[in-house]
Amino acid sequence: MSKRKSYSKIFNKMMWFTALLLVVFMAGCDRDHGTTGTTGTAESSLAAGRLGTALPYGGFGGSAGMTNSGILTVINGDIGSTAASSSMTGFHDLSVAYVAPPSASGCTYTETTLNIGVVNGTINTDGPPPTITCPNEGTSATMAIATAALADAQAAYLRLSPAALPGGTDPGANLAGQTLLPGVYNTAGGAFLIQGGDLTLDAQGDANASWVFQMATTLTVGGPGVAFPQSVLLINGAQAKNVFWQVGSSATINAAGGGTMVGTIIAQAAVTFSTAGNLTITTLNGRALSLVSGVTLVNTVINVPQ
Repeated sequence: MSKRKSYSKIFNKMMWFTALLLVVFMAGCDRDHGTTGTTGTAESSLAAGRLGTALPYGGFGGSAGMTNSGILTVINGDIGSTAASSSMTGFHDLSVAYVAPPSASGCTYTETTLNIGVVNGTINTDGPPPTITCPNEGTSATMAIATAALADAQAAYLRLSPAALPGGTDPGANLAGQTLLPGVYNTAGGAFLIQGGDLTLDAQGDANASWVFQMATTLTVGGPGVAFPQSVLLINGAQAKNVFWQVGSSATINAAGGGTMVGTIIAQAAVTFSTAGNLTITTLNGRALSLVSGVTLVNTVINVPQ
């Protein structure tokens, strides 16, 4: 009888210890680390986001071109369009000696004293050359480069789509104030916005952590209207090169100016940063790629992630 009691005590202690371990484990799982996206691995998301020849572009204006307003725009990367060189306005690169407006000599693209955008890379478009002092741009060669980049951006857009990466988590239309773990995110309403707070992306120490945001219609950061700029924050090893925004129509980023956007935006329609007349710099650590329409920048700094 005493042996049975002894065995019973041992058994009860084992059950108590097991229950304690389970409680500790569940508490660790329930800590507020943020929402986890579903579908696929980090490797599959990163593979979907491979950009090919579009990789070095900070901006691409589809078949409509790009426009810059203001004198504070800097693009640390390439820009381009399959449209004529005249579709690019308010930019210059440094491939030949540059003289600022009003003289405007070098590889300048319709710059004025009020609209000067520095491109620390190349500008690839269809012809004709933008100026007589820039004979190697706006040629059949640069058009071929732009055409290849557009095709690769289109291919990446399709690989990032719900058809290719189905089953994304719906975190709600407004991403403001949320902390999201790596994964694929999709919104039932068709549009994502970041209004009323910043979005935080937490890699949890994984250098390959990736995020894919899929939307059938629009992406709006900041606002409402032309107020309250918002930012995307990266923590615990998250990297801008691993963030992708697959936008079914247009993207509007911080119409009031200011704020820092992160990731590669690939949109079917226009991509717009800030509003004409704003002096506060808007930053994009990523890319703004429109497949059909144009890209509009107002005092915007773009840093292409490596």
